[in-house]
Amino acid sequence: MTKILFDSGAVLVVDKPLNWTSFDVVKKIRYAICKHYNLKKIKVGHAGTLDPLASGVVVVCTGKKTKIIDQFINESKEYTGEIRLGSTTPSFDLETEIDKEFILPALNDNILKKISNNFTGNILQIPPIFSAKRINGKRAYQYARNNEEIVLKPNSVTIHNLELKVVDKETLSFNCYCSKGTYIRSLARDIGLFLDSGGHLISLKRIKSGNFSLEMAKSIDEWIDIIKAS
Repeated sequence: MTKILFDSGAVLVVDKPLNWTSFDVVKKIRYAICKHYNLKKIKVGHAGTLDPLASGVVVVCTGKKTKIIDQFINESKEYTGEIRLGSTTPSFDLETEIDKEFILPALNDNILKKISNNFTGNILQIPPIFSAKRINGKRAYQYARNNEEIVLKPNSVTIHNLELKVVDKETLSFNCYCSKGTYIRSLARDIGLFLDSGGHLISLKRIKSGNFSLEMAKSIDEWIDIIKAS
């Protein structure tokens, strides 16, 4: 096996588990490298935040490879997941409790095609209040958790492709290929608004980030074993 020079610079494709932040991944990798190479510090960063309630591909750069991290951040991402219709939550996902309930919409192939057509291309979306978006030097979620009201401006993003399937009368599954900066939680909320039924994200997996796919990814434990063996 080719020796990976983690201390001088490497690109790691990590399969982030549920309930981990992207920074948790970075900290774990950094600690393992510093311990193995007896370093006091090393630059380690990730190329795109993935919410704790999402799993899948997180690209991590170490050492000199952190200089090209923006290239990876700017690349498009691909996700799969499920949207629950008929109810909403303040966070647009399962982080917070249901706050409103609605009548479930009728779902058929024609409706799914209308949704896909409406949200494919360049769109404007408002980020979730429970997000890491910076507002006046603070993260949006800090305002949300203090029950402070703020106005989030819409962002322009691109949905390259959106495929939807009916799982049951209240659940849609999806595959979404989109530009950087796209909030899938906001997409779930907006689809619910489009259907006049409310909606929130109940599962999310990033299966691709740029040219890095889930098939290329390794778990945290696998990467730590590789670091120890390097």
